[in-house]
Amino acid sequence: MIRQRAKYNIGQVVRHRRHPFRGVVFDVDPEFNNTEEWYQAIPEDSRPAKKQPFYHLLAENEQSFYVAYVSEQNLIADYSGEPVEHPDVPDLFGAFHDGSYELHFQYN
Repeated sequence: MIRQRAKYNIGQVVRHRRHPFRGVVFDVDPEFNNTEEWYQAIPEDSRPAKKQPFYHLLAENEQSFYVAYVSEQNLIADYSGEPVEHPDVPDLFGAFHDGSYELHFQYN
């Protein structure tokens, strides 16, 4: 089995291709690893392929902060140079520079 390498890194700021939100990557699944119920709730015409990296984001839009789970095909790098204002960012990350955050700790 060939595994696709993740395009985005932990600590990198990304944005959704079609929806108005952005976030910082805090974990990556090599392929879909959520419930079938979650997957089926996505409209069929926009449902992403399961065999690709999926990213856990500390996300924000103009109204709120939340955690998002997004397929690689639906993300693009954010080059705004603006930090993510999600209130949990300081719990996981250190300084922000050049579009990425430094990790406070290492994952296993």
